[in-house]
Amino acid sequence: MNKWKSQVKKGTLSFIVLNAISKKELYGYELIEIVKNSTAIEIAEGTLYPLMNRLKKEGLTSSKWVEQESGIPRKYYVLTKEGKIILKQMRAYWTELEQSLTKITNNEI
Repeated sequence: MNKWKSQVKKGTLSFIVLNAISKKELYGYELIEIVKNSTAIEIAEGTLYPLMNRLKKEGLTSSKWVEQESGIPRKYYVLTKEGKIILKQMRAYWTELEQSLTKITNNEI
């Protein structure tokens, strides 16, 4: 069962993160907290930052460092124009998938 959960988490994490930063710029720790609090998925920094690097390489996100009044600078992430287009497509697919899964789980097939 744990392997199945891990695969679902891995497959949906990009979608979850892109949705989170579509609303406002977020830095890493904020993203971790939002994912944990809104999905009950525990995500570590060692998972988040490689994912963010991949999303940036794919042109879906960009980032900027912001100095803090106290403490170290924070890296904030935002969606790019391409990221907004892809997220819209992902949301449409997710809706289709959700409807199909509902039919299957309700024995409507």
